[in-house]
Amino acid sequence: MPTADSLFRPDLLARYSTNGPRYTSYPTALQFREDFDAADYRHAAADAGAAQTDLSLYFHIPFCDTVCFYCGCNKVVTRNRARARPYLERLKRELALQAACFDTSRAVSQLHWGGGTPTFLSHDEMAELMAATREHFRLPPPAQADSPLDTQAEISIEVDPREASPRTIEHLRSLGFNRLSLGVQDFDPVVQRAINRIQPLDMTRSVMDAARANRFHSISVDLIYGLPHQSVASFERTLDMIVELAPDRLSVFGYAHMPQRFKMQRQMDPATLPSPDERVAILQRVVQRLTDAGYVYIGMDHFALPTDELARAQAQRTLHRNFQGYSTRAQCDLIGFGASSIGKVGDVYAQNATDLQRYAADIDAGQLAIRRGLRLTADDRLRGDIIIQLMCNLELRFDEFEATYGIRFTETFAPELDRLRGFEADGLVSMGNRKLEVNVAGRMLVRNVAMVFDRYLSAAAPLQQFSRTV
Repeated sequence: MPTADSLFRPDLLARYSTNGPRYTSYPTALQFREDFDAADYRHAAADAGAAQTDLSLYFHIPFCDTVCFYCGCNKVVTRNRARARPYLERLKRELALQAACFDTSRAVSQLHWGGGTPTFLSHDEMAELMAATREHFRLPPPAQADSPLDTQAEISIEVDPREASPRTIEHLRSLGFNRLSLGVQDFDPVVQRAINRIQPLDMTRSVMDAARANRFHSISVDLIYGLPHQSVASFERTLDMIVELAPDRLSVFGYAHMPQRFKMQRQMDPATLPSPDERVAILQRVVQRLTDAGYVYIGMDHFALPTDELARAQAQRTLHRNFQGYSTRAQCDLIGFGASSIGKVGDVYAQNATDLQRYAADIDAGQLAIRRGLRLTADDRLRGDIIIQLMCNLELRFDEFEATYGIRFTETFAPELDRLRGFEADGLVSMGNRKLEVNVAGRMLVRNVAMVFDRYLSAAAPLQQFSRTV
């Protein structure tokens, strides 16, 4: 297992820090085209059916009853719970519309509810949505924790501990959910007030205790560094609390301050944000504390206990990456439901209308809400595969790409390999005749390595629209 000292080179992190994609897709959503429509999507779904791969379903529930000032998600802030009902009815109609495009005998091996705050829905509404999903798609029924049925699909949900009681957690388990992702960000009260998210430790502990009592397979926690008033000392206290709670997975994201895009971020005083040097120092302590506590550094900003599926998948070279981040379920066709959701079916990306009214109008008209997307070129597929391999397995085996794509890797990518010579001189990568490896010192900069193979960035894509790589 890499040590914190070997992972962390402050001089290199500072030098390579820039804005760049997180590569939950390639090409990124910036390249989606508005001349792509529902007809293109239906053709892709028909073409993909022959492969009979499993399906992955993503549901976007956009509602939150309070706004977190740092958040850049597509959301609707309201305390009116009645607004969920018409949205739920449209999700049910969308399920029928999407099911008509697919062979629904295909197994669903992954389902995720994100937001927003999915637990904005009432218990009855959650049950209604899951019942409708099982009506149209082959999702395993709820099963006991020790039943083989309970391992057939990864069924996960994002939970806000501020509004999820132990009874809610028990209800989610009864619906078949077996994984939880909890937003925490920071336990420091000063930081919480600055970001408008008051969430004492006991709230989070209560949800985690309930999840363990109900035998959820995995609990993931999200933290954010770079928030107002954070310091190494203050975040150290948060890390101590997190280590005590012992979630199975951790995502520690760097805050992206883009007030020109996200108006709520203007509520935070930029003078209170940590300096670039302080951000790096906080990140260094994150790596040290979590690796000392026994977590495996997966890559980028993800950590997992050695017993977690994520760590095992990386060791077995079966780790994958999609719009939900790192995943153990590869080669699924992803279907997106709800406003702004993105799907990937075969060689096509498709995104629903981001505006709630446009989404509603499309569904009410009896049509899919797809408003933009992209059909991958042969070059997109090749480069996307390279980027996935780098992000997940931290290496490229040239012969695998040559066998799959019929290329000579070192000739096809001679300019990219030449650009990586500087990375090699800095000890971030090692290059041989038949292999490229991301070294331990380069793992925190794997996004930078991947960016070398991104054709759209070299075509002068606006980097400021992405978060910092460190």
